[in-house]
Amino acid sequence: MQWFVAKIVYRIISGNGDHTPQFDEQLRLISADTREDAWRRACQIGVQEQYAFRNQRQEMVEWRFINVPEVNNLSSLDDGIELYSRIEEPEDANAYISWLQVKAAHLKGPSLIDKRA
Repeated sequence: MQWFVAKIVYRIISGNGDHTPQFDEQLRLISADTREDAWRRACQIGVQEQYAFRNQRQEMVEWRFINVPEVNNLSSLDDGIELYSRIEEPEDANAYISWLQVKAAHLKGPSLIDKRA
């Protein structure tokens, strides 16, 4: 068996879908004999984990499986190995950096933030 990282993509549709298109790109660790087997397993997961629920406005919100566009073999599982990389091109770089800093601050917690100073 080998380890693979597969990207499973879902489209998120709220209500009648009259909103900015949203997609959820999930990276999943897959154990399989071949890349093709890993792709098939990732597709199975994608189909099995589609779901829908009603939001606070009682609109249906759906995660619809689109496909598995990427499957990458991991030659080894080592500390710090790169699993995925994506280039972002935001319209407002400062807003993007601020958003990242806020998200990171929530992960760090107060004890780690104090140590950085």
